[in-house]
Amino acid sequence: QVQLVESGGGSVEAGESLRLSCAVSGYPYRSYCVGWFRQAPGKEREGVAAIGGDDSTFVVASVKGRFSVSRDNAKNSVYLEMNNLKPEDTAMYFCAFSGDILNIRNMPSGSLFHSWGTGTQVTVSS
Repeated sequence: QVQLVESGGGSVEAGESLRLSCAVSGYPYRSYCVGWFRQAPGKEREGVAAIGGDDSTFVVASVKGRFSVSRDNAKNSVYLEMNNLKPEDTAMYFCAFSGDILNIRNMPSGSLFHSWGTGTQVTVSS
């Protein structure tokens, strides 16, 4: 069974940076997709970025230029680098796993992911 554990969240001031990590275990192959999603209180979950099984990446327009996604196969980890954070980035951030998505050209729907982490909180103060 695939398990994901997020880490790296915290409380920062606007303009600062954070790097979230998603440790993936229980999947024997290197080719898998991880998506990053976030959910703020009272709002729907939204996709933020994803990296496909072929290492293609996509970052949604609202955070493009500030957020990036990458993978370290040796550590079975995927990262979400977040720079120039804004108060509106405050949310619980989740990573999600899919073994079926290879190439991505847009943000995959959350319904396509099979396993989810429990989330890490990011709070940005002004």
